[in-house]
Amino acid sequence: MGLFSHHLLSVILFTPLLGALLLLFVPRDSQLMHRLVGNLFGILSFLVSLPLMLHFPAGSGAYEFRESADWIPSIGAKYSLGADGISLLLVMLTTLLGMIAIASSWSTIQQRTKEYYILLLLLQTGMLGVFLSLDFFLFYVFWEVMLVPMYFLIGVWGSEHRLYAAIKFFLYTLTGSVIMLLAILALYFNYTKTLPQGAIGTFDIPTLLAAAQQFPDSLKIWLFWGFFFAFAIKVPMFPFHTWLPDAHTEAPTAGSVILAGVLLKMGTYGFLRFSLPLLPADATLRAKIIHIVIALSLISIIYGAVICLMQKDMKRLIAYSSIGHLGFCTLGIFTLTPQGLAGSVLQQINHGISIGALFLIVGILYERRHTRLISEFGGLATPMPNFAAIYLIVSLSSLGMPLLSGFIGEFTILQGTFVVNKAWAVWASLGIVLGAAYLLWLYQRTMFGPITHEVNKSLPDLSVREYAVLLPLVALSFWIGIYPKPFFAYLEKPVQRIVQQVNPNFYAHSTSSTSLTSSTSFTSVTPEVK
Repeated sequence: MGLFSHHLLSVILFTPLLGALLLLFVPRDSQLMHRLVGNLFGILSFLVSLPLMLHFPAGSGAYEFRESADWIPSIGAKYSLGADGISLLLVMLTTLLGMIAIASSWSTIQQRTKEYYILLLLLQTGMLGVFLSLDFFLFYVFWEVMLVPMYFLIGVWGSEHRLYAAIKFFLYTLTGSVIMLLAILALYFNYTKTLPQGAIGTFDIPTLLAAAQQFPDSLKIWLFWGFFFAFAIKVPMFPFHTWLPDAHTEAPTAGSVILAGVLLKMGTYGFLRFSLPLLPADATLRAKIIHIVIALSLISIIYGAVICLMQKDMKRLIAYSSIGHLGFCTLGIFTLTPQGLAGSVLQQINHGISIGALFLIVGILYERRHTRLISEFGGLATPMPNFAAIYLIVSLSSLGMPLLSGFIGEFTILQGTFVVNKAWAVWASLGIVLGAAYLLWLYQRTMFGPITHEVNKSLPDLSVREYAVLLPLVALSFWIGIYPKPFFAYLEKPVQRIVQQVNPNFYAHSTSSTSLTSSTSFTSVTPEVK
């Protein structure tokens, strides 16, 4: 593999940054060149990430393609990168949606195109850094770097209330980030106390999380909640969700695709990587925390779906749907079962695919009509039959239709949840029913019925560029729905490693039972509610 064998992750990480730097030297008035360079590096970023999937060792549960170099030796911070199966899938999702988001902006962004493409590429570097970092200091830098480009994308190229939405997004995320920084520092200094006097600590993520297992539960609880608030805001979970509909609604189409498709996954990724290992060892304390998080997840699922039924704006409806869909992901994570965790990661990928396509669909309609009000549409299947067909497939995938990607993730999460607590699975299933209701009702109101506005009769169907950004997402949805085995293969060992660390009783009971999904496998942590 040559260069890739030793620095593949750095190549993936900094390819978008290279594109952003090159754009600095392109004249401001050369809009065509801005678009060409932006799209070239969007495509290139995806292409250089493909070897990561092609050469990733099958069945590996360790961090692969490790890179490490001293960065700030005086405090023990390193430039340390690595990827396991979980990181791999999220990196591929990031580069794919990044490429598609950039391509979708070709005709929609007419002003300040140079700055726009620079910020999109910088944003992609920040997101990739979060998923690849194995050093807490480096992780936090990328976590914060991501915040600035998104703030400007919303505030400069957004809709009417863009400044309000951008500031709200910035303040919410920054608040969570500051709390997380305090938790990182607490981890660092408490680990340093265990070292010989004068020894320099480390920000190495595996080292600190392993050391945290020896911390007293009183400290681990504070560390857990410190990380929890940052990730709960990013997901977002109820009641930290109020920034999300404004940011999604006001952001440009590409910004909404990236925000919903990738940025929200940084929160669920954080739960998997950092929150689970910091759960207290005491079974009673752990059960209380898990019950709180599960309750918030179930509220998010039901609340998000009910709010969607009340929306009059298409984009706002789809924005609220993320609350419910990500609620499924957090539910799966905190079941602490292999099915729940693997289903959660796969559902994060599925959600990125379907929500990205839905925002692209709304953007296509907005580009033609300059309105997002549901009442302004109706009967669009007649002038736009191909558009209506793709929209139907994406909607069915989002609501969990078998043979499409959404079904596999939700089914696996419900399977893992049912093992732990049947009541939780029932409440989550209600969210699926409500999700089908608002998605199908939205489709019926916009695609079927009479054409009530004369201007809708002459709306053009999909262009070649619009096919190019939508069809890959449709193809992926079918692939995951029909043959998810390769994706679960990447997740099996990393998920097994996490479960062995945070819920070892699961495997202890499963080996002494005829069924892996023994109903007693998790009772020591979360006893079933009668």
